[in-house]
Amino acid sequence: MIVIDDLKDKCVLVTGASSGIGAAVSRALAAQGARLALHWHANAAGARAVAADVEAAGRRPAVLLQGDLGARGTARRLVEEAMRSLQGLDILVNCAGALVSRRPVLEADDAFVDAVFDLNARAVLGTCQAAAVPMKTRGGGSIINVGSIAGLDGGGPGAGIYGASKAWVHNLSRHLAREFAADHIRVNTVAPGVVQTPFHHATPPERMEAMRRSVHLGRIGTTDDCVGAFLFLASQQLSGYITGQIIHVNGGQVMP
Repeated sequence: MIVIDDLKDKCVLVTGASSGIGAAVSRALAAQGARLALHWHANAAGARAVAADVEAAGRRPAVLLQGDLGARGTARRLVEEAMRSLQGLDILVNCAGALVSRRPVLEADDAFVDAVFDLNARAVLGTCQAAAVPMKTRGGGSIINVGSIAGLDGGGPGAGIYGASKAWVHNLSRHLAREFAADHIRVNTVAPGVVQTPFHHATPPERMEAMRRSVHLGRIGTTDDCVGAFLFLASQQLSGYITGQIIHVNGGQVMP
């Protein structure tokens, strides 16, 4: 295992940590000695399993924080609870997000659009706003938002509103990188392509195969394929002069 010295003892909040990319990133940060607050919404068993893995690695027990990030006010509350529990906040990783459901744009009513944007966009804004204050008092920090290949290409069938919400995250991250730079808070985005996570459990096999064929490396990605980008962006030592960037982890499916 590669050791990234400056991640040891850093206070980290990971949203959407109970499964998928969020779980993988949480385990990787724990292995580097970070102190973790793990957010979950409905998957209590998954959250407990990740917390157990963190403790088994010989690190401090993780703090578990439950909340529906699609509900207004939850984002700020989670950051405040994480800060109190960890006694500080150095790194925020915004992994929580969902397609909600596949729905053609002409069938996307106001309630559906609100549900997608409340979770994938407004919650990201809320956690970033809340995290900037404690990070500023600690002399800086790193915010890593999760975008998507859908934010670049508009999304696949039924994912147009989701794709729009992720494009929103991409541009928000660029703006926050400028606005927070004076306080030494770096803001970057990891934009995964097709990754085998619970996100795709309802994706038809023929659609998954079509996406696999469009990936130049010839396979669907894994959560472990994504971890390195997060560790890199979390570390001041490795990426201290990098902000406002999007790292695309998609096997060459899209090359912007």
